Amino acid sequence: MPEPTTPTPWAAGGVGHSPIRPDAEAKVNGAFDYASDLAFDGMLWGHTLRSPHPRARIRSVDTGPALALPGVAAVLTAADVPGKLHYGLIEADQPVLAPGEVNYQGEAVAIIAADTLDLARRAAALIDVDYEILEPRCDAGEAVAAGDCFRYQPVRVGDPDTARAAVVVAREYEVGMQDQAPLGPESGVAVPAPDGGLVLHVATQWLHSDLDQIAPCLGLEPGRIHLTMAGIGGAFGAREDLSVQIHMAMLALRTGRPVKMMYDRAESFLGHVHRHPARMRYEHGADADGRLVYVKAHIVLDGGAYASTTEAVVGNAASLAVGPYNVEHVSIDAWGARTNNPPCGAMRGFGGVQTCFAYESQMDALADALGLDPLEIRRRNALAQGDQLITGQVVDAVDPDKAAAGAPFSPLRDLIDRFADLPVPPVPAGRDIVDLPGGTGNTTHGEGVRRGVGYGVGLKNICYSEGFDDYSTARVRLELGGPEHDGEPVAYVHTAAAEVGQGHWNLQQQIARTELGIRHVVLLPNDTKAGSAGSSSASRQSYMTGGAVKAACEAVRELWHDRDLADGPIEAVRVFRHRATKPMDPVTGQGESHVQLALCVHRATVDVDVELGLVKVVDLTCVQDVGTILNPVALEGQIHGGTAQGLGLAVMEEIITRDGHVANASFTDYLIPTILDMPPMRLRIVENADPDAPYGLRGAGEPPTLSSTPAIVAAIRDATGLPLTRVPVQPEHLTVRRPS
Repeated sequence: MPEPTTPTPWAAGGVGHSPIRPDAEAKVNGAFDYASDLAFDGMLWGHTLRSPHPRARIRSVDTGPALALPGVAAVLTAADVPGKLHYGLIEADQPVLAPGEVNYQGEAVAIIAADTLDLARRAAALIDVDYEILEPRCDAGEAVAAGDCFRYQPVRVGDPDTARAAVVVAREYEVGMQDQAPLGPESGVAVPAPDGGLVLHVATQWLHSDLDQIAPCLGLEPGRIHLTMAGIGGAFGAREDLSVQIHMAMLALRTGRPVKMMYDRAESFLGHVHRHPARMRYEHGADADGRLVYVKAHIVLDGGAYASTTEAVVGNAASLAVGPYNVEHVSIDAWGARTNNPPCGAMRGFGGVQTCFAYESQMDALADALGLDPLEIRRRNALAQGDQLITGQVVDAVDPDKAAAGAPFSPLRDLIDRFADLPVPPVPAGRDIVDLPGGTGNTTHGEGVRRGVGYGVGLKNICYSEGFDDYSTARVRLELGGPEHDGEPVAYVHTAAAEVGQGHWNLQQQIARTELGIRHVVLLPNDTKAGSAGSSSASRQSYMTGGAVKAACEAVRELWHDRDLADGPIEAVRVFRHRATKPMDPVTGQGESHVQLALCVHRATVDVDVELGLVKVVDLTCVQDVGTILNPVALEGQIHGGTAQGLGLAVMEEIITRDGHVANASFTDYLIPTILDMPPMRLRIVENADPDAPYGLRGAGEPPTLSSTPAIVAAIRDATGLPLTRVPVQPEHLTVRRPS
């Protein structure tokens, strides 16, 4: 955004600008304390004994040999849980420690506290667990057939069975299990308090949800547990569910000493949820002009052993199952299956990623069958202002003035049209080997390399849906500063919002500077002494906690009109809520279930060596509607990051399970994109302000993850001519015979 003509000292740090992040210097020079860096006097180390079996009955647990080891302070099992045995984000179905049966590989059976982490691990190896191994159920389709589901959600509109279509495309699609792969594994420290309570330093996405789950299991009143945010090394949904929290708290209460738990990489893969793998059967019917007549879909998501957020993920998958397209007749059936695979829950995109791959692949297949340009078929079917999603929700979150100008405004057509002046990069006359598939591996000199171009469109809901009472709280205090602030006013901002790397600390300061017109803003520690800020997920924190900080600052500003700061501080607390939503009807799927919708369109250019099955993503061009730009640099980083995770799902990332066992729980075998895999990105950021949102913003962190995956796969299809109905695409899927 343009700089003001005559900027005030604080203007460059306000909304619309890109001030340096308050945590930037410490993170760059290594001084930032992540949860894994924490240490306390007299601290013990905790470790978890986990089941090696996907399903087994526990006949007995002998902890004696472990307790006899010098330096071991405690060994606890399910019998030692002081309060309720089960916890969970939506449904309290997951045991703190397995009481009699384990339901997935990696389920916690016992916890140990010892003088060192190595000693705790040695003690765990001495615990003798007698298992009766049972046959696991690992096929999600079989679980659905048996009625073993966390949720079934249909969507019904019109009558697809009697609708007439000139062209029909029916295919089956599969999405593998993706991991959030945060670079900082799960970690935290529990410190006993003098009153018998606890202080928990945790890396989490939602402090108050953690507290609501922890307190009943510890048998403590919530007021006796103080959670404070520890430094987080990435999240992406992996930290929504509990990991170390209750375990280290139990050990601290038993020993009366601080207890630290820190997973290694293999345990991290077993100790948090993943993206739901999916199997989907889609049938699209269109008329001769390419306009959709009907869509049928069967969507099976594997939720694994425990509920986590599967119920909500199924709702998203069902409601967004057709994407941002008009269609008169719809029959969607979506299930979240219960199996003995690893539990699955929140990950960036949250149910929208899986269905987006399927419906975008279907749009390409229709375009191919009709001889249409892939962008043109999307343009012809694009939802416009006033149209309805398949749930009956009206598309209305665009500036009314823009929507009223001429024909009904279509945000998607607006984005598509902007590709006209963003040409596909040409094939250079001579290319360095590092720019070819295989790169510095020197695998090819271009003999079998073909280029392809593909598009993907993603529609993502923002904030929590289906009637959830989502809110955020902020406290702002304004007072005169001391000499270190040149005697100028200082705003102290206190929220419980988790800074997971997205730059929310920076945004809170920007909002306070803008609303109060001051330079100095101090952020107080994020903890449960502030009211709940909700989760740092669903692309909601800028909207929700940003809205709360804005409202609190506005209240302080009003009071400041009539008061002098020399008379004392001015403080206000405000709770911000978005507009109401409704649950989806359990039979028809109808209901205004979402707060806000966000769109992103990607074009991918790839080179594929069809003899070796290697892919090089050459260019990713993205056009995204963000409502209003609040911080240009942070926004670009969110789009780059979301795109990178979509690239990973497209061509490399998958947790492999065999009969419920995880086969690749390491970064040696589970590959994530590096800077060598990410091409330069071209961004065209569009601002169609949402009149209901603070500053008109539109959550931006998740939509790129949806659209980048199908765009890359579409480009690979264009290069190879192969159908490619599964992600990630593997080298063995790509080798095709060269024409003679």
